Amino acid sequence: MHLPAKLMVIALFPIAFAFAGESQTVVMDLQNIQCYGCMNTVNTALLKVPGVQVAKMDLEKKTATVKFDPTKTNTEALVQATAKAGFPSTIRK
Repeated sequence: MHLPAKLMVIALFPIAFAFAGESQTVVMDLQNIQCYGCMNTVNTALLKVPGVQVAKMDLEKKTATVKFDPTKTNTEALVQATAKAGFPSTIRK
């Protein structure tokens, strides 16, 4: 049986999509965090980075847990985003 080219492309698309960009999660230690307003500022800055999917803030621990697509961004961009917002950070090892 020979399938038309259009059907073959449609049939293969879900397979290609399934392998595209697996997420990575990191925990960031944040400096200068004092209040929920600070956390909101950091959260907003992180969510503006292309590829960031989720940013969860923890004021008590002064951390951000960030889930992102490593094909679209990297940890250096995350650290730069928080620093630019006024809150230097490091990636927890």
